[in-house]
Amino acid sequence: MAKKDGKGIFGPHLMLDMYGCDVGILNNLTALYVLLEELPKKMGMRSLIKPYIVFAEGNSKRDPGGWSGFVIIQESHISLHTFPEKGFLTADIYSCKPFDTAFVVEYFKRVFKTEDIDVFQQNRGLRFP
Repeated sequence: MAKKDGKGIFGPHLMLDMYGCDVGILNNLTALYVLLEELPKKMGMRSLIKPYIVFAEGNSKRDPGGWSGFVIIQESHISLHTFPEKGFLTADIYSCKPFDTAFVVEYFKRVFKTEDIDVFQQNRGLRFP
């Protein structure tokens, strides 16, 4: 998890792989939009654009399609990709400003109704001047 003072890094990049997600939510454009609209506020960040979400048709058995959403925040971005047929979601939350990563993980678990999650974090800009 990122240090709260942010010293020594440019910013945290939180990556989530979520399994066994509620299929109805993974396929719900409104729910995805609300998440991308509300999460930056809850993190103390500022959205620069409204969330942008598109449906991507499947291109293989491995990728049966789903929703991809993105919001640009002043501090960087939040993106997600859903795979409703697989009950799977990936999300990236990247910011040049420290944020409460544990809160974000719990928020995603609550929204998508799953405890089956792999959490990865990379601190970016370790040598940022």
